[in-house]
Amino acid sequence: MGAEALVRWNHPIEGSISPEEFIPIAEGSDLIVSLGTWVMRRACLDAAGWNASAAIPLSLSVNVSARQLRQPHFRHNVLQALEESGLSANALVLELTESLLMENVEAVTELMKQIRAAGVRLSIDDFGTGYSSMSYLQKFPLNELKIDRSFVRTLPESGQPIVTAIISMAHSFGLTVVAEGVEYPAQLAWLADARCDFVQGYLTGRPMDEPGIRLLLTAERGAAIA
Repeated sequence: MGAEALVRWNHPIEGSISPEEFIPIAEGSDLIVSLGTWVMRRACLDAAGWNASAAIPLSLSVNVSARQLRQPHFRHNVLQALEESGLSANALVLELTESLLMENVEAVTELMKQIRAAGVRLSIDDFGTGYSSMSYLQKFPLNELKIDRSFVRTLPESGQPIVTAIISMAHSFGLTVVAEGVEYPAQLAWLADARCDFVQGYLTGRPMDEPGIRLLLTAERGAAIA
């Protein structure tokens, strides 16, 4: 149904460098702005290529940093990435963190309304690890809520009341719910019974490069035709 863009750095000498190492450094400077802009454009181009021959278009989620959101040309950059790639606006999902939303509520709300008006969807990422305030769920024009993996990890043995409450609350606000970090069939079965809309994690798909996704989609299309 969809994928999330993950940035990786394959250094010619150092080899594979974890995002946990280079993303915090980039976020501490304006490098995250240029990196985020590049990721947005590349992700939209890739997704447009996948959807060109897809029976059911995939959505693509892209994480947005606080520094990106504060840039005066952020909305323009998003729309430009869509225009250059030809990707439909409703196929793009921008993921925002709770702490980012609370930095400047009025300015962020207005920007989010403009982006939503263009057809782009908005998601609150890692829900439950930050402010977790019901007031902003009502204030901000969100489409989706992603339950943090820390709540999903212990399912179905424990943690059911919290996850059930999050799903029910999100649905009452008209939000789609995605459970992150699903790794076992028992977790998937419980979440399905709890009316969670989508799951994301190693059980349904591990991180892969762009050619790998193309092969996967080609195989799925072939199976659907057969």
